[in-house]
Amino acid sequence: MFAAHSKAHVDCVSRVLRHAGRLPQAPVPDLILDSWRRSMDQYHLDPASQQGPRILSHTVLKECRERADLFLRIAGEEVARLHGRVREADYCVLLTDAQGQTIDYRVESGIRNDCRKAGLYLGTCWSEGEEGTCGVAAVLTGKAPVTVHKRDHFRAAFIGLTCSAAPVFDPQGELLGVLDVSALQSPDDRRSQHLIRQMVVQSARVIENAFFMHSAQGHWLLRAHSAPGYVDSQPDYLLALDNDGRLLALNSMARQALRQRFGRLPEHINEVFGPDALQAVTDETPQLLRWGGDDGELHVRLSAPRRQHPMRAVPTEESAATQLDPRIAQSLQLAVRVKDCNLPVLIQGETGSGKEVFARQLHDISARRSGPFVALNCAAIPESLIESELFGYVAGAFTGASSKGMRGLLQQADGGTLFLDEIGDMPLSLQTRLLRVMAEGEVAPLGGARRQTVDIQVICATHRNLAAMVADGSFREDLYFRLSGARFQLPPLRERSDRLVLLNRLFEEEARLCGGRAGLSASALECLLSYAWPGNIRQLRYVLRYACAVSAGMTVQLSDLPEDVRGAPGTERSLTHSVEERVSPQRQLLLDALIRHRWKPGDAARSLGISRATLYRRVNLHGIEMPGKRRI
Repeated sequence: MFAAHSKAHVDCVSRVLRHAGRLPQAPVPDLILDSWRRSMDQYHLDPASQQGPRILSHTVLKECRERADLFLRIAGEEVARLHGRVREADYCVLLTDAQGQTIDYRVESGIRNDCRKAGLYLGTCWSEGEEGTCGVAAVLTGKAPVTVHKRDHFRAAFIGLTCSAAPVFDPQGELLGVLDVSALQSPDDRRSQHLIRQMVVQSARVIENAFFMHSAQGHWLLRAHSAPGYVDSQPDYLLALDNDGRLLALNSMARQALRQRFGRLPEHINEVFGPDALQAVTDETPQLLRWGGDDGELHVRLSAPRRQHPMRAVPTEESAATQLDPRIAQSLQLAVRVKDCNLPVLIQGETGSGKEVFARQLHDISARRSGPFVALNCAAIPESLIESELFGYVAGAFTGASSKGMRGLLQQADGGTLFLDEIGDMPLSLQTRLLRVMAEGEVAPLGGARRQTVDIQVICATHRNLAAMVADGSFREDLYFRLSGARFQLPPLRERSDRLVLLNRLFEEEARLCGGRAGLSASALECLLSYAWPGNIRQLRYVLRYACAVSAGMTVQLSDLPEDVRGAPGTERSLTHSVEERVSPQRQLLLDALIRHRWKPGDAARSLGISRATLYRRVNLHGIEMPGKRRI
């Protein structure tokens, strides 16, 4: 059956491409026809192919999701809401990044396996160069909503699918990702997908505006709609301004409308509404203003800048928000200067001490923060696979190689940062190839003759003594000096001055994953603070995860900790007594923060890196009296 369908599809594609110029009207929309041509002539794809889409490795998918963390968190609620509206009709919802890589998806369990077989799954790649004409690829190339219905797909593997997709743009007009709703079965008439497409467009706009509102904090914000009742709830146009009225950012509808009215994007708000129009606008009620001449009116609300409170990120080992260890903070500042001068950075530290997190922070605040951050753990990948992961390969380079080849991490990191963790575990043969790449700025995939220029900066990390490895011949001396332009030593967890704040942040994260816990008992906290942590932050995270999982109550007790952490039998009692006999360090930290911030709970909570609710719980736990109030 598949073979028959495949042959019929190939015949159809070939016939349409061969005779399209002579037909009064092509049997497919122009957008689809143009994509078919590129798929055939430019990318040399096979329309008969039944192969599913490329799926990212776990490591690469993790990197993609981490790079898109803010986008994922903002979009997540609307993706879930959209799926709730279409799930009964057996549609699944995909969210991809700007490269067409699926970073989030929602599907009912009853059709999960069938969707996975069709490629509707986390980590699948939908670029036109790899998969030909499909919903996501059409949005990536056309930057506009589209429905690719069944036989509109170029490759036979996807002709049973129907896909409606829409772009999501950032405040600067750059593509953030693609929202896609797909079904395994649908009526042959493409008009059956009109309503679904409109729902996708609407949800994409909701995500885009939510991202805009988050990004525009700290700037003047102008909301506008043709009807006054929608200015606040569903504004069509969003504009961010600086104190001088210069336009800093626009949502896609505002960008499109201004281009249509002015033929360009204005630079100042006075060009849009006139020099004196905004003087009467307040944050109280929307005002009716003329814009773009005399033929248009908009209801407008202008909001003053608000203090920017970044969306609460999932706490990480090295969140730089509050009370970072001064040694790490200083190293981070120096590393940024070094990296922005195009010098390699070498991070040294014990296993689990947060070297990758430090590298990510360094990338995020460096001049290359807009480029990709690509990581490879040289110790976690078999020696036989490191070379292909790093350099990629062409089709047929070796037995078992993908028929499409694979881009290596060096190519994926072009324009950004390549992080090589545990560089001391890289085989000597690859050290030579890496040295050449760094010296010449060119890379050739396995089995390929052509070399490609790459613009990357390298950050390496290791727990090994590379100087000693150079001395015994297990690490190349020339590569060592090439990589160690600047060396930074991360302290182990047991020596960090911010370990209490770090512990609190990690506990909050693990507690949320386990259904929520009120806090740590004083004895458990004392035990955790006094433990040596040979496995550093990584070990701390897993200990907290275990304790939250086994805890029967809302408060994690000393008995909930692993035995090797709490010590020999009888430790619990002795620790409990010691805590009762002296001031708890957590209680003292709370008091210090409250006094420092004049007993303002919100300010104190932010300084500790915790929520206001968590602060209140801990104040109550430790019996702290708030001035002028009863005990919380």
